[in-house]
Amino acid sequence: MNGSDLTKFQNIKRVSFRFSPPLPLIRLFLPTKTSIDGQINPSRLLNPKIKPDDMGFQFVIQPSSFYPDQKLFFSSPIDLSLPPFHLKLQKSSRHFRIQLSVATDSPPPLPSSPQPQQVPPNSPQRLLKELAQRKKTAFPRKKIPPRQFILKPPLDDAKLTERFLKSPQLSLKSFPLLSSCLPPSPLNIADKTWIDEYLLEAKQALGYPLQPSDQLGDDNPAKHFDTLLYLAFQHPSCERSKARHIRNGHSRLAFLGANVIEMALAEYFLQRYPRESPGPMRERVYALIGKRFLPKWIKGASLQNLVFPYDDIDKLIRKDREPPVKSVFWALFGAIFLCFGMPEVYRVMFEAFGMDPDDESCQPKLRRQLEDVDYVSAEFETRQLSWQDVAGYRPPPDALFAHPRLFRACVPPGMHRFRGNIWDFDSRPKIMACLGYPRPMKDRIPEITDARNIELGLGLQLCFLHPSKYKFEHPRFCFERLEYVGQKIQDLVMAERLLMKHLDAPGRWLQEKHRRLLMNKFCGRYLRDRHLHHHIILDETMQDRFEHNRRLRNPATTAVQQAIHGLAYAVYGKPDVRRLMFEVFDFEQVQPKEV
Repeated sequence: MNGSDLTKFQNIKRVSFRFSPPLPLIRLFLPTKTSIDGQINPSRLLNPKIKPDDMGFQFVIQPSSFYPDQKLFFSSPIDLSLPPFHLKLQKSSRHFRIQLSVATDSPPPLPSSPQPQQVPPNSPQRLLKELAQRKKTAFPRKKIPPRQFILKPPLDDAKLTERFLKSPQLSLKSFPLLSSCLPPSPLNIADKTWIDEYLLEAKQALGYPLQPSDQLGDDNPAKHFDTLLYLAFQHPSCERSKARHIRNGHSRLAFLGANVIEMALAEYFLQRYPRESPGPMRERVYALIGKRFLPKWIKGASLQNLVFPYDDIDKLIRKDREPPVKSVFWALFGAIFLCFGMPEVYRVMFEAFGMDPDDESCQPKLRRQLEDVDYVSAEFETRQLSWQDVAGYRPPPDALFAHPRLFRACVPPGMHRFRGNIWDFDSRPKIMACLGYPRPMKDRIPEITDARNIELGLGLQLCFLHPSKYKFEHPRFCFERLEYVGQKIQDLVMAERLLMKHLDAPGRWLQEKHRRLLMNKFCGRYLRDRHLHHHIILDETMQDRFEHNRRLRNPATTAVQQAIHGLAYAVYGKPDVRRLMFEVFDFEQVQPKEV
C-alpha cells in the first residue's frame, strides 16, 4: 500500500446520526468481511470495485413505538460537502439495517457548541472564577498527612505540671543520668506482668540476686535495676515496644550502652596490650561486639528465649536476628552501667557472656609490625593483665592521676627525654593557659602536685606529637593511643550530656544528634578556633604538605583534639573532659563568639 492510499485510509471517518428523542437503541457491528487473520484490510476499503454490501459499518436501529410507520427522522452534523456515500436500507419485520461507508479527504469539523455568554470584565462572577483558577494553580491541593503526624494541642499548665511531677525521670536528684534513662511514665499492669513472668530468668542468667530491687534504699542506684532490666529486653520488634514510654526508654538505654561498651573495651585493651597500636585493637573490639557475633553471646548466656519468645534464634535469618539482639545487648550494658558502674560491665561481659579475648577468632590480622625498642611501665612488663585486674583496680589514695594505670599505658616512660626541649619552653605554656591547666588539686604533699604537672606537660607534648615525626623509630611516641581513648571518652560524655538534656527524645534522635555534634571535621575546627594547631610537631616534609593543603591538615587537628580529651580523662577524670568539651572547646556551640 503506497502513501496516498494510507492517507486516504487514515481519513476514513465514522458517520454518526443524531436521532430526535426518544433515542432508539443503536448497535454497532464489525465489518462484514475481513481478511484471513481477522484484521480489516485497508486495501479493501479503498478498492472501488467492492460493493457496499461486502464492506462497511453496520448500524442497527431498533423500532420504537413512537414511529409506527417505521419512518426515520435524522439529521447529520457533518459537512454536506462530503463525497457521495453508499446507503442501503434493508427492511425487516423488527429493525432497519443501514450499511454505510464514507471516505473523506479531510477531517470533519467538530460539532458547533453554543457560544457562552460574554461576561462583563468587571463582573463579580468573572473575578471569582479567575480567583478560583489562580488558587488552583498557585496552591495545589496538598496531601493530608497521616493522623499520627498531626501535632496535638499542647497540654495546659496544670496537666503538664502533673505529668512532670509524676514522671519517674524527675524522681531522682542524686543520680541525674540514671533518672534520665527511666521511662517517661510509670509502668502499667502489662509491664509488671512481664516483670513477674520473665525477670527472674534474666537475673539468674546474668548472675544477680533474685530479690526485687525496689527493696533497696533510695541512695542506692541499683534500686531501679528491675525497671531498667525490663526496658533492656523490650527491643523494637517485640509486642510491648508499641507503647511510647517503653520504646523510648529502650532506645535511650541502647544509645548509652553502645558508648559504654566501646569505652570499656578501649580501656581494657590499652592496658592489656601496652605496645600495640590502636589499629589491631579495633579489630579485636569488632571481633567481640560486632553485630554478627552478638547472637553467639546472647545464646551463650541463655537469654535467647527472652529476646525471641516465639522463634528459634538459630532458624531466623540474619536481618531478623541481628538487629533485636544488638539492641538488647547494648541496652543491657546501659542498664548495668547506670546501676552498678564500669566494674560490673566487665564482669557481665567476660563472665556471664563468656567473651574470650585470647580466642583465635578475636586475633587481629597479621601485619608488619614496627620494632618497639622503648620501655613500658613496670606493671605491664611482667605479665599480661586480665579483666579482673582492670575491673578490680583501685588507685592508691595519693595517686598522681585519676586513672594511673591508663596514663602509664598511653604515655611511655621514655617521654622524659623530651623534657626541657624547645617545644616545652615555647608551646607548652601557651597550650596550658588556653586549656586551663594545671587544675587546682588538694594534695597532701606538695611534691605530688609538682610531679603531676611535669607528667601533664609530657602528656601534652605527646598529644601534639604527629606520627610523621618519630613513629617509625619509636612506634609509641605519637598521639595514637591517647587519641583512641579520647575518642571513646568524648563519645560517652556527649551521650550522657544529651540524655540528661533531652529527657523526652527517643534514642534514634539522640544518636543522630550525637553523630552530628562529634563529626571529625567539627572536632578539628574547635581546636583550630583556639589556634592550637600551630603547635603540632610535624616532620619537615609533612609540614610543607600541610601548609599547601589544608585538607591534609584537618585529620591531624581532629586527632590532636581527641588526644587532649584522652589525656584529660587519664589525669583528672571524666569531669575535666566535660569541662574541656563544653567550656573550652564549646562542642555544643552555645557560647557567644568573639567579634
